[in-house]
Amino acid sequence: MTFLAITVLGHDRPGIIAETTGVLAQLGLNIEDSTMTLLRGHFAMMLITGGSADATTVEESLGALTADGSLSVSVREVPAEQVVARGTAYLLSVHGGDRPGIVSTVIAEVAKVGGNITDLTTRLAGELYVLLAEVDLPPAADPAALESALGEVAGGLGVEVSLRALESDDL
Repeated sequence: MTFLAITVLGHDRPGIIAETTGVLAQLGLNIEDSTMTLLRGHFAMMLITGGSADATTVEESLGALTADGSLSVSVREVPAEQVVARGTAYLLSVHGGDRPGIVSTVIAEVAKVGGNITDLTTRLAGELYVLLAEVDLPPAADPAALESALGEVAGGLGVEVSLRALESDDL
């Protein structure tokens, strides 16, 4: 089995997901993992697929998506990897006035304790900046100490931060 990472980026319009996944289904590819979002009117989708089609065939088959120049498609083979949770899942939320450096400063604190960001979303709503991240903390990490460190850097940034354990029902 071959695993492929496929990205589709460009100007949003109805039907992109249906067209993309329809081609993948015709090629016999199974969607193993995916994410899609709109970023200020721009469509962004990433998928990991499994099957027997090679990257060149998939990219050529998705060529109709790029015909008008509004979308780009990239396909590359990736190694099969077993996904193993390292520790406990947490939800990190940050909100406050927008300014450069919020993401890098806050996420650096998570990295210092060996935390892994498994999902990250940011949004700007007027002057309010919102960051939501799923964080996988290793068993040796001290969540209370991390929350304290996050509070300190958040204070310096003029934002509010919270860190709470995610229950399996939340995921």
